[in-house]
Amino acid sequence: MECPPGKGWGARGRPGQGRSRCRQRASGTPRTGGAPRVHQTRLAHHSSPDGGRAFGVARALRALGKAPRVYVRPRTRDSCRRSGRPLGEAPVDLNDLRDLRDWLPRALGVAERWGGQFGPYETHEAHRIDPDAFTEAFDRLAKRMDHNYPFFHPRYAGQMVKPPHPAAVTGYLTAMLFNPNNHAAEGGPATTGMEREAVAALAGMFGLDAHVGHLTTSGTMANLEALYVARQLHPDRGIAYSSECHYTHERMCHVLGMEGHRIPADARGRIDLGALEGALRGGRIGTVVVTTGTTGLGAVDPVHEVLPLARRYGARVHVDAAYGGFYAILGRAGADGVDPAPWQAIAGCDSVVVDPHKQGLQPYGCGAVLFPDPRAGRHFAHDSPYTYFTDAELHLGEISLECSRAGAAAAALWLTLQLLPLTPDGFGRILAANRRAALRWADLLTASDELELYQRPDLDIVTYFPATADGSLSSIDAASDRLLRDGMTAEADPVFLSVLRADADAFVRRHPRVVRDAEAARVIRSVLIKPESEHYLPALHTRVAELAAHGRAAL
Repeated sequence: MECPPGKGWGARGRPGQGRSRCRQRASGTPRTGGAPRVHQTRLAHHSSPDGGRAFGVARALRALGKAPRVYVRPRTRDSCRRSGRPLGEAPVDLNDLRDLRDWLPRALGVAERWGGQFGPYETHEAHRIDPDAFTEAFDRLAKRMDHNYPFFHPRYAGQMVKPPHPAAVTGYLTAMLFNPNNHAAEGGPATTGMEREAVAALAGMFGLDAHVGHLTTSGTMANLEALYVARQLHPDRGIAYSSECHYTHERMCHVLGMEGHRIPADARGRIDLGALEGALRGGRIGTVVVTTGTTGLGAVDPVHEVLPLARRYGARVHVDAAYGGFYAILGRAGADGVDPAPWQAIAGCDSVVVDPHKQGLQPYGCGAVLFPDPRAGRHFAHDSPYTYFTDAELHLGEISLECSRAGAAAAALWLTLQLLPLTPDGFGRILAANRRAALRWADLLTASDELELYQRPDLDIVTYFPATADGSLSSIDAASDRLLRDGMTAEADPVFLSVLRADADAFVRRHPRVVRDAEAARVIRSVLIKPESEHYLPALHTRVAELAAHGRAAL
């Protein structure tokens, strides 16, 4: 069956026409009147009783072919108890997805209404697709998506990933239908304005007044641009970075042909100031990279101490805040026990990178680079024979290395910030809950017989390891690996964690009594990047401790 002609934006009739059929296919059953429908979501390759599509789990779980099990968000538990239903049979309270079922049709309506003013046109037959073929292909896509980890659930406490906010999804889809390109204003006039406003909000989060900056597709690209400016300003000098910093800095030094200086970390995972000063004395360092939230431990470098030290030796300071940058909301205000000194010092540094697609609730593909001195933009100066002609103000592409960039990412961030401002009582509430969960877990780990805290968290990354009989690095490494695998492949009550490789020197500095019989050992690393972790923590800790105990008993 062919799609009928005339299906362009201007030929679809009134907003919303034809959507019910699409929604029926997507959800499995048509929506009826009465109370709002609540989907049951089973973390298995299975459909829920009301026809809603299920979310997938890790391939390790899929291989088990286990019976479907419903997992319950904490806020659903009380209502389940009141209704008398067994907890294991209660539906997940998918408030976020229910919001999207309301808002995504509105996103489609924006494009339909806007496009209607330009008159109807006929879609070319080359674009038309058999609806049955589309349905079959979409069903295959949905099945492939079962091959995933439950990033949305607090039982996933592995990497720094969480689902985007419904506002971000709605903003992204709304703009994506226009397909704007924020390289030049004529490619995305509306989203270019949104990007400038969103970037100004990020700059304000760090206390930057005057600034130049833009969104990027990743933190890696943002750091590349910052180090590119560092090379332009000091072409004969290198970059210093901590041994705990993200590996991108060493890679980008290689890409840019710059000398990299690896500085050891102290016992808390922060850049060692004594070692840094020793390197600065040699006069070969032009820029020092500090990290406010290392991706391994979540450690915050002492920016307030590095900055005057670097200035004493004529060096610049670049802040890699890709992961932890949003904590500046709490840090600059001295809220919720966050040390304000490093965060307040960022305003005096030379460049900052932050990733809204980490703590900022954005879909992947949203980083940012900021320069407090607007003159940094001159290092990206270039011209194009067919762009940059519709705006007297600098186009975003004129101050970046990247060319084409999705304007939809700017729209998603802009809409999110309209609803969750970068203030302690806005976005800060999410961050405060994450950090409270991490600190509380550190306390539970300290009191545990089955687990040991590796290092107390600065932000929301918790590191720990199973207690072993001989306390050797080799046994700790093996026990951590077993805990990771047992948690992910458990037929009932799985947990999803990650590991961090700690070298022997770093381990012994923190735990002098361990037996050093290996060069390194893996520890468990959990990123509590979702505020739901605060309520779920007792269950998570109990389960991880149980797995550690079972692993030790099996040896």
